[in-house]
Amino acid sequence: MSDTGTDSPTTPPAPTTAATGTPAPLAERASPPPHPGRTLALTSAATAVALMTYTAPLVTLPDTAAALHTPLSAQAWLINGTPLGLAALLLVAGSLADDYGRRRLFVSGTLALGVTTVLGALASTTWLFTLARIAQGAASAALLTSSLGLLVHAFPTPAGRLRATGVWGAFVSGGIAVGPVLVGAIPDWRLAYGGLGAAALVVAGLGARALTESRSPRDGRPDLAGALTFAPALVALVAALTLGRDGWLRAPVGLLLAAAVLLAGLFVVVERRAATPMIDLSLLRRPLFLASSAGGLFTGLSVIGLFSFLPTVLQRALGLSPMDTALLSLVWAGLAFAVALQARRFAHRVSPRHQLAAGFALHGIGVLTMLGAVDAGSWARLLPGLVVAGVGSGLLNAALPLLAVESVPAARAAMGSGAQQTFRYIGSCAGVALTIAIATSAGSPGAGTDVALWVSAGLAAVAVLVGTVRERH
Repeated sequence: MSDTGTDSPTTPPAPTTAATGTPAPLAERASPPPHPGRTLALTSAATAVALMTYTAPLVTLPDTAAALHTPLSAQAWLINGTPLGLAALLLVAGSLADDYGRRRLFVSGTLALGVTTVLGALASTTWLFTLARIAQGAASAALLTSSLGLLVHAFPTPAGRLRATGVWGAFVSGGIAVGPVLVGAIPDWRLAYGGLGAAALVVAGLGARALTESRSPRDGRPDLAGALTFAPALVALVAALTLGRDGWLRAPVGLLLAAAVLLAGLFVVVERRAATPMIDLSLLRRPLFLASSAGGLFTGLSVIGLFSFLPTVLQRALGLSPMDTALLSLVWAGLAFAVALQARRFAHRVSPRHQLAAGFALHGIGVLTMLGAVDAGSWARLLPGLVVAGVGSGLLNAALPLLAVESVPAARAAMGSGAQQTFRYIGSCAGVALTIAIATSAGSPGAGTDVALWVSAGLAAVAVLVGTVRERH
């Protein structure tokens, strides 16, 4: 990259030798221009595999817990291991991708996802499986943040970027939709994880051959101090949210929350003094960046928190099988996939912020129509709400990646993606903890589910207000 801070290939244009004028050695020549179609296909495929791995425990949890002899109090870690790794490393990975190579981070992350998922399939104890899940989250952080950076480089025009981010966002929904159904259809959970790991390894191999490197390096040394304060702060926060399900007033929860606050404060101090900070804190004064970050946070709190909780309720309160639950969830996630693919057709008339607000509004309306369904013992009463909420989620998944890259300079696209997705997975951990806490304290599954639905709709309403904040010019 030149000193202007613009995006560039990793090597300069092909020079000639001074003496002869002949081309320089191949290693010194410029990288070929990126192939937009291949870039979009590979980044979307890797994103879908990452989300399928993320959602797999929603269906396999009972069998996995039984095979690993996991006590009830520790089963939350079988699910929250991946969001822990994601939340801790998304921002770090985004900064590294921009500075040291998006293709390098993408291929490394996808390869690591494949290896760690296979290791999870071979795990014999709860702790080994949890460590594998945390490593899967870290690997997913690398591939997810670098994906959007690669797309911005491959699609430099606004129209192309709009199409690419819409397709990428649709595959977020696609991974969520297909993952539980695919995993539920495979009789053995270890075989399911092995298959997902193999798919990630295939994508990594194709990416190493087909993708073109791009980066936007900055002068100065890596922000190691920022990484060493930010990642532990998020680990402490996510661990506190997970342990808090068993009691918020316990000493370990309080200590973890205090550590998270202290480390977050140190991170802010470090970033203000760093020559090349991991995140430019001045971006927090931009309403567009705030809308992007808040959109990720409230997606986790309101949407992911609720829909991570519903499958368990449907199985325990309504007696549905894991496959029936996965197929019912497919109504919501499948519609989200279809809508996200089509959202680009009207995006030139509706800004990403207003599309985000519309998505949250539809989610709120959808979940309110589900009130009373569990008490009535009728899964069919959930269908209208799943349809409306699915349309809303599709709008969210189309708007969020576009907003992430538009809210930061193009040269920092991976960092913008990392910031938004960090908030998303922090929100998901908090949302799951909040939903379970209020649902289990209401006395009955039906009453608890209704309270959770009201809370989800209320959070969506707050997100609508945040999403419509205007950019100051």
